[in-house]
Amino acid sequence: QVQLVESGGGLVQPGGSLRLSCAASGRILSISAMDWYRQAPGKERELVADITSGGYRNYADSVKGRFTISRDNANNAVYLQMNSLKPDDTAVYYCHARGVRVPGLWYPEVWGQGTQVTVSS
Repeated sequence: QVQLVESGGGLVQPGGSLRLSCAASGRILSISAMDWYRQAPGKERELVADITSGGYRNYADSVKGRFTISRDNANNAVYLQMNSLKPDDTAVYYCHARGVRVPGLWYPEVWGQGTQVTVSS
């Protein structure tokens, strides 16, 4: 079984920074892509950033220039460095993995449980 565990959320003032981490556990052979999504109260879940195993990155327009996604393929981990945070960034942030291969199985996607990020003074 594959699990994603996020950490690093919390309360931060506007203009501050946070770094989210997500570690995948299990007998993982490979992961095609890893993403960060977020969902604010009353809104739909939206893609924040994604990164492929080859390092190609994609960002939502709302976070370009402020957030940086990175990945440690050897440890099946993904990170999201968030700078210049705004109140609009307040949401539950979810880690998501696509194309997860383990011995004898392939998972099209796996979700983490989410971590709360609150930006407020």
